[in-house]
Amino acid sequence: MRPLFHPALEDIKPEAILYALSDPERVAIYAKLAGAACGGTCSALADLGDRVIPKSSLSNHFKVLRESGLIRSERQGVEMRNQTRCAELDERFPGLIRAILTAYGQLPEQLKTG
Repeated sequence: MRPLFHPALEDIKPEAILYALSDPERVAIYAKLAGAACGGTCSALADLGDRVIPKSSLSNHFKVLRESGLIRSERQGVEMRNQTRCAELDERFPGLIRAILTAYGQLPEQLKTG
């Protein structure tokens, strides 16, 4: 299997974050992931309440989120575990993630207090 690409913190560009979070489905996935204490698997995050994202679309959404630097993914057996890089990103771009998620009305409780 090919290794997954994760940009270094200093290589993350704000335009990549803005592009990744310009899609409402990716915002919903990211917000759900940010609200989960220990991250989540791709398949566990496919259900967005009123709709289920097809596997092919879901894979692409996670690739965009990962390559923009918003999440870190790790293979565990046949599953892919994902975690946000909220703390790291808030150090590099203070308030950016909160502002974007708030604009979409998707800010999880964990980020409201932190």
